[in-house]
Amino acid sequence: MESIELKNRTTRFWVSIIDLIEKLPSDIAPRVVANQIVRSATSVGANYRAVCRARSDKEFIAKMSIVAEESDETLYWRELMGLMNWIPAQELEPVIKEANELTSIFVKSLKTIKTRLRGYS
Repeated sequence: MESIELKNRTTRFWVSIIDLIEKLPSDIAPRVVANQIVRSATSVGANYRAVCRARSDKEFIAKMSIVAEESDETLYWRELMGLMNWIPAQELEPVIKEANELTSIFVKSLKTIKTRLRGYS
């Protein structure tokens, strides 16, 4: 997948998260979760942009590791929202699908470069 396409996809992802959290109840617990998920979701896109500017394989790995971690954290908060029944499951499913796909892409990228680097050792 080209970096420009993935940049756009990560942007659409955090926008979908923001749209989703606007539907959360205004109680304290949902707002705390909303803050967490917005931070992790926007971090995915911001840090992926940093990955695209990596100057070395080691820098790529370090930055992509952050992206994968933040993507997985976003998935965690989304799952919590579902467990608490704050938002109907059918509205959460597209977000969880995208979070899983993005996390898989990031983890696969990390595995690929680590395998390639081991081959050069």
